[in-house]
Amino acid sequence: MAASEEHSALFPIFVLTIIALPLVPYTFVNLYLTFRKKTKTINCRCSSCFHSGKYRKSIFKRISNFSTYSNLTVVLLWVVVALLALYIKHINTEFQVFEPFSILGLEPGASDSEIKKAYRRLSILYHPDKNPDPEAHKYFVDFISKAYQALTDPVSRENFEKYGHPDGRQGLQMGIALPQFLLNIDGASGGILLLGIVGVCIILPLTIAVIYLSRSSKYTGNYVMHHTMYAYYHFMKPSLAPSKVMEVFIRAAEYMEIPVRRTDEESLQKLFVLVRSELNLDLRNIRQEQAKFWKQHPALVKSELLMQAHLTRETTALSPSLQRDLKKMLVLAPRLLEELMKMAIIPRTQQGHGWLRPATGVIELSQSIIQAVPLSARKATGGSSEGYGPFLQLPHFSESIVKKIARKKVRSFQELREMKPQERAELLTQVAGFTANHSQDVEMVLEMMPSISIDITCETEGEEGIQEGDIVTMQAWITLRRWNGTIRALPHAPYFPYDKEENFWLLLADPSSNDVWMSQKVNFMDEATAIIAASKAIEELKEGAGASAKEINAAVKEAIDRVKAGSRLVMGKFQAPAEGNYNLISYCLCDSWIGCDAKSNIRLKVLKRSRAGTRNIATADEVPSLEDGAEEEDEEGEDEYDDDYESEYSEDEDVKGKDPKAAVANGSAHAGNHSGSDESDEN
Repeated sequence: MAASEEHSALFPIFVLTIIALPLVPYTFVNLYLTFRKKTKTINCRCSSCFHSGKYRKSIFKRISNFSTYSNLTVVLLWVVVALLALYIKHINTEFQVFEPFSILGLEPGASDSEIKKAYRRLSILYHPDKNPDPEAHKYFVDFISKAYQALTDPVSRENFEKYGHPDGRQGLQMGIALPQFLLNIDGASGGILLLGIVGVCIILPLTIAVIYLSRSSKYTGNYVMHHTMYAYYHFMKPSLAPSKVMEVFIRAAEYMEIPVRRTDEESLQKLFVLVRSELNLDLRNIRQEQAKFWKQHPALVKSELLMQAHLTRETTALSPSLQRDLKKMLVLAPRLLEELMKMAIIPRTQQGHGWLRPATGVIELSQSIIQAVPLSARKATGGSSEGYGPFLQLPHFSESIVKKIARKKVRSFQELREMKPQERAELLTQVAGFTANHSQDVEMVLEMMPSISIDITCETEGEEGIQEGDIVTMQAWITLRRWNGTIRALPHAPYFPYDKEENFWLLLADPSSNDVWMSQKVNFMDEATAIIAASKAIEELKEGAGASAKEINAAVKEAIDRVKAGSRLVMGKFQAPAEGNYNLISYCLCDSWIGCDAKSNIRLKVLKRSRAGTRNIATADEVPSLEDGAEEEDEEGEDEYDDDYESEYSEDEDVKGKDPKAAVANGSAHAGNHSGSDESDEN
């Protein structure tokens, strides 16, 4: 029983050791990374963003940023460690080695007379007849008497001096550092032990498995509900106009789950009057259109009105509950838009092509939501195909300000960007009536806006020319530049209440057939991942071309330098179509800024197959197909998605898909958005 008590007393030490072993190095590593991290500001510093409060470092926001699950877990574990240390320090259950000389207050090797004198002296102090204290009695019996007996008995003393114990040599003792109630398996303690084993080994894993399976059956890997994906896939159409993308976007299951309260009805009625012009209602039958609008599912009505309130910046008219619902919608919007984009470019045809028209519409909607710009502001005007929408993303700009500067022949956003800073400041202060601080805010935002250039080539590896059926390799370098010299930055978005990273979508498309041949998302925030991906892609490309080790190393080093300078490499493959000349366009579309997209023309000449065999020709089974259980929408339903305004990308849709008489290059182009025209290099 004494041994079990000793082992039970070691249990807190055992727990402390198990917790401290991973906790101490984890804490030091995180502290090192925290202090090593460079504190570089990547968000906008204009007065509009500052007054929005999104980046304001209040004490509550600092606590909120710190209060992550991992940080709180670390703090809690350190509290447990401190409590265990105090408990171990104060408990008096530590195993004590039997030392008879020390108990009697003698030096080792003392004589018998000295031992007897010491025993008599301690007896006067601790003997029960002399000291009625129970603790003194216990100490006298357990320690003083045993120590005197061990030293006066010749055999016991010899054993003690030789082996350190009066009973002679002691064997090795081992035990389990568990609490006493777990060591006693009789009665209720046995049930507790059994319940603990069953709970930890059976119930806990089953509970975790059930929670994981129930969540995974409801959500995709991007934390978007499966019902949302089904709805997006079903309502996505090849001729979906940009103004109609909103009707598909709000059908997300996440938005349908937002409750519609009776108290919201009055506020929604007032909001309808404010945003009615943005709802694509037929003004010739306005009463019927309004009645039709309110007959929709209440969740659809609420979602569209709230999103239009955000786009038109009429959120001050919302009640507190509606403002909370709008914030829920906005925090979900980026990943819902990303999944909607994937549904637009998912392979739909036998050639594995997606749809260009709805893809550009999704990007335009994403830009408008991030910048809080109404879709009607994107309509083409006499001076610009983009409308006045790009101006509204600048601080302190409004439609009236745009009209004022238009009188000075500045009708497009690109013209404003290309002006010299001094001329632009004079225009804003003298014509628009801006103060010097407001003009400085505009300049600050313009310096943050990205300028994109594309350098793209399409070729068949190891062969001259592209023949029908070949697997064509597309290599694109996308370069980002800003006037302030930074690469990583968060967009200026004072009306969007959450941080949003810039994402770019590279699309290789044929506007005449509305087909997206290739697509990929590009991000400039993670440089380390981009370096690894570019190095691996260039190395594989050069090895396939039979380059030497020296040439491969040089190419990889050049690729790493380009990534560090603000470029990203995009590689992809597609199967060459039938013989002919194809006028393709490569789009690089930003999902956060309006007017910062880039595109370049690519003339692709596909020759008739003359090489032996069917090298690299994909079989019918290899062509991506539609998802199981999903059916293609009939073309008869496409009439309801006619344009009510033209997309800024629609100007290229009159380009012919095949032009056998045109001068053709084998898929090489370079272009950027810093100038007003596209460039094309022919090989």
